[in-house]
Amino acid sequence: MPKKVWLLVIGMFVNVIGNSFLWPLNTIYMHEYLEKSLAVAGLVLMANAGAGVIGNLLGGYLFDRIGGFKTIMAGIIISIGALAFLVYNHDWYPYIIMLTVLGFSGGIIFPSMFAMVGTVWPEGGRKAFNSIYLAQNVGVAIGPALAGLVASFHIDYIFAANLLFYVLFLALAFFSYRKLEIAPDRHTTVIREAKRIKHKAPFYALLILVSGYLLTWLVYSQWSTTISTHALSLGVSLREYSFIWTVNGLLIVIGQPIIRPLIRRLENQLKTQMIIGTSIFIVSFIVVSFAGSFKMFIVSMVILTFGEMIVWPVIPTLASQLAPKGRDGFYQGIVNSAATVGRMIGPFAGGVLVTIYDMKVMLLLLTSLMAITLVTTLLYDRPLKSAVSKEII
Repeated sequence: MPKKVWLLVIGMFVNVIGNSFLWPLNTIYMHEYLEKSLAVAGLVLMANAGAGVIGNLLGGYLFDRIGGFKTIMAGIIISIGALAFLVYNHDWYPYIIMLTVLGFSGGIIFPSMFAMVGTVWPEGGRKAFNSIYLAQNVGVAIGPALAGLVASFHIDYIFAANLLFYVLFLALAFFSYRKLEIAPDRHTTVIREAKRIKHKAPFYALLILVSGYLLTWLVYSQWSTTISTHALSLGVSLREYSFIWTVNGLLIVIGQPIIRPLIRRLENQLKTQMIIGTSIFIVSFIVVSFAGSFKMFIVSMVILTFGEMIVWPVIPTLASQLAPKGRDGFYQGIVNSAATVGRMIGPFAGGVLVTIYDMKVMLLLLTSLMAITLVTTLLYDRPLKSAVSKEII
């Protein structure tokens, strides 16, 4: 990878480690230390996610208007301000306000990072976005472990630790990202085919694509909510369930050489990659719906992780290819917003279905939604083909 991409990868890694000091402990902190109900904690987390959706859209818009450096710096500075406030005052009302602010500021940063890696290394294609995806997951694998270590001394220290990593991220961004240049000849594959094509066709294609992405995240989010409680009810210990996520994080890193031959063979067939990955997702959730032991949960997670490794980097890659020149940030903002909305409504949808039916029926019903994702994957480029046909005529 070029040096400029490594700078973005390191930045994403530091950013995610910082975030990981809070998100695993949010519910615990609100319930155990602030003595709020789980329902109230869920509403606060929903507000955090909702602010993230707004931040994603704004971050993408600002990337296109003022550039990645200024947008990322703005997000970091807002995050530092909120965390500095939490270091000194993390009572209930300051906590919910600042947590919502952090959702907003984090939302500003993420689409800008994805848009920047796509514009500074356009020839990298899927590899560019896969590098950011790996940085995220290594950060997620390390961050919660560090958060647990810090919290073992005192839970209040997590705010200072989070602040420290954001200060490091600020220094890296300030001294490195201002020098990153967007490739001057970046064009989309759509524009190559028909230079006069209107921007509406790529946008409609993106909306179809991310509608399936949203549904996939809605189902995926069950692993951190309904599936966790289901596993514990079947006798899986909390330590064993935590190990399942360790397997996920490690496999994402060490499993790259395993999937590399497939990715190379299908390098320019992103739609096929999505169909294969989504099909693997479906198989994993069918397995977990019938899981009755720790081993079966592990098997399901291993299957899920391979599907994840194939699918997740493809979405921002396609968004980058679809984006008309000067709209990279906006398109990546929509992608990140779709994922955030899926994570926001997924736990609620899963909880309602479990209450009405049972865990197995809920998982099978939600898994059937992924069949819709296969349809959106097959059809997302229809607006492009239609627009190109009209241009030719």
